[in-house]
Amino acid sequence: MKARRGSIRLRLLVTGACSVALALLLAAGGLALLFDRHVERVAASELSDRLEHLASAVEIGAGGALAMPSPPRDPLYRRPFSGHYWQIEAPADRLRSRSLWDHVLALPADTGEVWQGELKGPLDQPLLALVRRIGVATPGGDLPLRIAVTMDRADLDKARADFLRDLAPYLALLGLALVATLAVAVSVALRPLAAIRHRVAALGQNRARRIGAGVPAEVLPLARQIDALLENQEAEVERARLRAGDLAHGLKTPLQALMGEAARLRSRGSAEAAAGIEEIARTMHAHVDRELARARLAGDANRAYCDALDVARSVAAVLRRTPGGEALDIAVEGAAGTRVRLDRPDLAEALGALAENAVRHARARVRITCAPAGGRAVIRVQDDGPGAAPGLLDLLPGRGLRLDERDGGTGLGLAIAADIASAVGGTLRLRNLDPGFEAELTLPCLP
Repeated sequence: MKARRGSIRLRLLVTGACSVALALLLAAGGLALLFDRHVERVAASELSDRLEHLASAVEIGAGGALAMPSPPRDPLYRRPFSGHYWQIEAPADRLRSRSLWDHVLALPADTGEVWQGELKGPLDQPLLALVRRIGVATPGGDLPLRIAVTMDRADLDKARADFLRDLAPYLALLGLALVATLAVAVSVALRPLAAIRHRVAALGQNRARRIGAGVPAEVLPLARQIDALLENQEAEVERARLRAGDLAHGLKTPLQALMGEAARLRSRGSAEAAAGIEEIARTMHAHVDRELARARLAGDANRAYCDALDVARSVAAVLRRTPGGEALDIAVEGAAGTRVRLDRPDLAEALGALAENAVRHARARVRITCAPAGGRAVIRVQDDGPGAAPGLLDLLPGRGLRLDERDGGTGLGLAIAADIASAVGGTLRLRNLDPGFEAELTLPCLP
């Protein structure tokens, strides 16, 4: 799954990568500090060894004069301003390394027995210095000496820079490994969210009614809120369905009374007025039946399945016994076991409306076919009648439009079939054949 802007995955990866980078920077700083301390300890140990050598090599002459018969052989002590110097001070004399040339190190006034710190060199470069005060026994008494040895701090800085340069590739590799590990951890941690996405998709496809409790604890409150919302919505839909059903049933009685009044008018000789009233009553009755069907669908759609071929055979069997269907060849073809996401009465009502329309306009033949097609069921009702005007094909599923104004139909059959298909995510498509007419009903079916 790709990380998009604003996604949890992207935020976790960016935050984790920044945290890894910060941690590596802090680690590099800490390692550099530890390296500095280690190098200074090694340098101080080396300076201490050199100081011991100087202390053992210095000789005291008459009058406190200092001499160094065997000076250190390190070439750095011979190269001018090398940064590596030594200096011995007595009350009446001073010895220096040749590398100091004509410069004298300014030692601190009070260094105690041992002092380690930083001094300025001849070129103002910082020096790491070690100064020790010792007393040498002479015939005239103890002679105090101060011996100082130094090294250029630039050498230590170069060692640290080399260390960090060598360390950088390994830190980069470690950072990449940590980010890769983080990406894997984020994918594993977010995997339960994919399961939730599938559950929500199942809700949208009416394969489930609730998300349920088998979700991560962090999103369980959200899942419960969604389930509660769905429950409230279902309750509200059920109340609306019942109100619509009550209203439709309440209208049936006045319509029956209206039909009775029309019959009385006809018996009194007012046939034209009676016919008008009966036409209005039949239209209203059809609207009531349609609202009852829609109310039933609002509560029951997508909760039941039925075999499309079995329903088609039942509808064909009924139509063959009607006056219009007795003279027609009504055939049903298809694969058994194609179960659509509708209960049997709803599919029978939709398919019956399409088949009745085909029987009404067919000349000799009506054909009903049922076939699965990529997770959907396609039910086609074909007749060999005159078809419809091309401009009316998109209008036929609308309310009250009829191809034949001579019959007593209300023009709501196609509209009811379209409503039933739409309630479960299906479609109704109409087209002219050569010759004939076809109504194609596409419905979701059971996988």
